[in-house]
Amino acid sequence: MQSSRLGEILVKNNLITREQLSVALDEQKLSGGQLRLGTILVKNNIVSNHELTSFLSKQYGVPTVNLADYDIDPAVIKIINSDVVQKYQVVPVNRAGSTLIVAVSDPSNLFAIEDIKFMTGYNVEMVVASESDIKATIDKHYDQSASLADVMSDLDVVDMEVVGDEEQVDVNSLERATEDAPVVKMVNAILQDAIKKKASDIHIEPYEKLFRVRYRIDGILYEMMKPPLKLKNAITSRIKIMAELDIAERRLPQDGRIKIKLGGGKDMDFRVSVLPTLFGEKICLRLLDKSNLQTDLTKLGYEPEALKHFMQEIHKPFGMVLVTGPTGSGKTVSLYSALAELNKVSENISTAEDPVEFNFAGINQVQMHEDIGLNFAAALRSFLRQDPDIIMIGEIRDFETAEIAVKAALTGHMVLSTLHTNDAPATINRLLNMGIEPFLVASAVNLITAQRLARRVCSECKEPEEIPVQALIDAGVPADEAHGYVCMKGKGCPVCNNTGYKGRVGFYQVMPMLEEIKELILNGANTAEIKRETMRLGIKTMRQSGLTKLKEGVTSLEEVLRVTIADD
Repeated sequence: MQSSRLGEILVKNNLITREQLSVALDEQKLSGGQLRLGTILVKNNIVSNHELTSFLSKQYGVPTVNLADYDIDPAVIKIINSDVVQKYQVVPVNRAGSTLIVAVSDPSNLFAIEDIKFMTGYNVEMVVASESDIKATIDKHYDQSASLADVMSDLDVVDMEVVGDEEQVDVNSLERATEDAPVVKMVNAILQDAIKKKASDIHIEPYEKLFRVRYRIDGILYEMMKPPLKLKNAITSRIKIMAELDIAERRLPQDGRIKIKLGGGKDMDFRVSVLPTLFGEKICLRLLDKSNLQTDLTKLGYEPEALKHFMQEIHKPFGMVLVTGPTGSGKTVSLYSALAELNKVSENISTAEDPVEFNFAGINQVQMHEDIGLNFAAALRSFLRQDPDIIMIGEIRDFETAEIAVKAALTGHMVLSTLHTNDAPATINRLLNMGIEPFLVASAVNLITAQRLARRVCSECKEPEEIPVQALIDAGVPADEAHGYVCMKGKGCPVCNNTGYKGRVGFYQVMPMLEEIKELILNGANTAEIKRETMRLGIKTMRQSGLTKLKEGVTSLEEVLRVTIADD
């Protein structure tokens, strides 16, 4: 079913609005067509899986099936090969004589049904299932990749000889070692397992008597396996070859990229960083999955009032909007979401990034190269000669970049950028310490937002949690409200890998540059004075934002205390 056709049918039957369809189609374009419209609508909570499958069932007169409760005979699974299943996103569920029953998410895709008829020789009857159920069933029955445990059990490293750290590197023997089946199988299994577990980073770390692999899932690192120490150099070199790096160079840091194709035409990028350590090269791989990139500002966790301020300021014709927070706090996603909101044919948008994590149609993205002099300041100077409307700078690190950015904001350009500070008020002093004059900061900056990411309580296993009222009061809940809090926690289930958490949500402190704050800046106020004034003006701190998410049952008290500090 063409996306536009499905969308029109859903609009016609009042399941979604015309505006919701437009937003979903825009997101589909951003994904390069990799995401189906139904997937986007369900992901954005516009319709539920049940509503969509029930509607399609009635529309086409086809029965529905819940694949999660269906035990499929392995002999039936073998009737359709993996390539066809992945191509059409269908699953054979039963066979009766010469009839094969196939679960589909798209009952109008008659070409797929005819193709399956031709290849199998069966008469094909359809049943409707949700896209997520079909994908999960395909992963379960057609996944040919080995699990980490299987790979570990199959490893035989008795005959493998790896060059010692102090020995001369024999590049040819090292290349041969990287092509050995156990090494190739292990690296592939690590990458595929990380994708399945929705990890954001993979850490492959050598120590004196230990070699381990850890994944960062929802912001927390988990140890996944300990490969044999003898495989250290072979695994490292295999990844370096995949990232097109120099396997003979083991003294200097290196950066590269791996791009792999998954089933269903989906691509996955890995940003690779190699760092020489005392006992070998540590590798960190950042997973960049564009299909999971959430660029809808309304879905990131902003409170309504904060989102209103943020939207107002980024839509102004000039000025500066700064997003602050530590590494891994979601600053890039916030900036990309703002750019997606501003990305119109009428706007000339240029970005300077280090590195460019995701590419967007309609936005001119520039990768920094410090070694040849292309840094943020140089790129920014060039942008100002390119007739820009909106400029995004990956990070303001020095006075030169800050000075040019402020001047751009004051001369008719909207500037978006990030800084590493603890909260929004501290950003003011950071700019002043860089050498920017107070009157320029007060004039150029429209808004500062500070943020952190916390884990969401798993929606499949969440249950009420009894927390002492005093603990809530100590965390910052007003005493007169503490009795009304119904806190939630996850008890652990297969969906969340028994952690009780699945996914992440943002805590935000959104500080518009109000006149009272500008006056404090011009009078030389310190960070503590600015923070007290923002609280008096009703601007939420990150701790207060976290407590709001706690009250809504989105996260737990444990997470609020983990990622935010108490308000003074």
